[in-house]
Amino acid sequence: MSEFASLADAGRSLSSMLAERVRGDAEIVAVVPNGVPVAEPIADALGLPLRGATVLRADEPRAGAIPDCSAGAAVIVVDDGVETGTAALLVGSALRERGVERLVLAVPVCPREAEPRLRAAYDEIVAVSRPLVRRDLRWHYADFDTIDEAEAMRRLAAR
Repeated sequence: MSEFASLADAGRSLSSMLAERVRGDAEIVAVVPNGVPVAEPIADALGLPLRGATVLRADEPRAGAIPDCSAGAAVIVVDDGVETGTAALLVGSALRERGVERLVLAVPVCPREAEPRLRAAYDEIVAVSRPLVRRDLRWHYADFDTIDEAEAMRRLAAR
């Protein structure tokens, strides 16, 4: 049985969990592409700005693809879930290098086996589901309605 109807449904579930944790200035950085449809309902519900971060398949941030964030703001990194944690680690590390002081990873699914590695980059991990071991993310969604990078960038630009 799937935990989420869609990526947006997963975002709505996360937004209620984040509402009680967000204090003061915060910004959302979605991992492009599939973090965008998860992050959109969060940004809308919490009234927060939304930007995107793009990583290459070669496991490195693309030049200029990590946004600058406001000094002192908490940054919430959102993705469609964690399998290996590589993308989340890359984005978190790049944001730390840019001086972000408080980093929160918000994902619908984060296997418990991945959390110790992620805690090296993040102050807090917010996840709806924390299975013992990782599975393909599709397993958690009734409709794993992924988008491509062009669509993600179009949605971000429209905001």
